[in-house]
Amino acid sequence: MDWLIQGILSFIGTAGFGVIFNAPKRLLFHCGLVGMTGWLIYYAFQQKGIDAVFATFAGAFIISIVAHLLARQFKTPMIVFSVAGIIPLVPGGLAYNAMRTIVENDYVKSIQYGARVFIIAGAIVMGLVFAEVFMQLIFNAIRKRKARLSNISS
Repeated sequence: MDWLIQGILSFIGTAGFGVIFNAPKRLLFHCGLVGMTGWLIYYAFQQKGIDAVFATFAGAFIISIVAHLLARQFKTPMIVFSVAGIIPLVPGGLAYNAMRTIVENDYVKSIQYGARVFIIAGAIVMGLVFAEVFMQLIFNAIRKRKARLSNISS
C-alpha cells in the first residue's frame, strides 16, 4: 500500500509542477509518469538501505532516460519531461533545515545539512549528465547501424 501512495503522490506532485512550468496539457500525464518513475526508483533504493545520494543519482538517471524516450516519441524537447520529473528528488527539506539551523545559530549542523544538499544536488546533475551521454551513445550506434544497413542494401 505504501508503494501505491508514494506513486500516486509523486505523480500528482510532478504533474502539478508540469502545470506550473507550462508543459503542454497533452503531456502532463506523461510528465507525471516520468516523475513517478524516478521517485519510485529512489524509494526502492532507500527501502533497500542504499544511501540517498546514490538513490538520487539512480532516480535522476532513470528520469533522464525516460524523458529522452518520451521526447522522441512525442517529438518534444526532453526538458519538458525532465524538469518536472526531477522535482520529487530535489532536497527541499534538507535545504529548509540548513536555513533553519542558520537562523538558530547552529552553524555546525547547518554546514552538515548544506553539504548534504549540495551532494544530493550534484547527484541529480550527474544522473542527468550520465543518462545524456548514455543516450547519445545509443542514438549514435543506432544511426551508424542504419547507415551501414542502407549502404549494404544500395
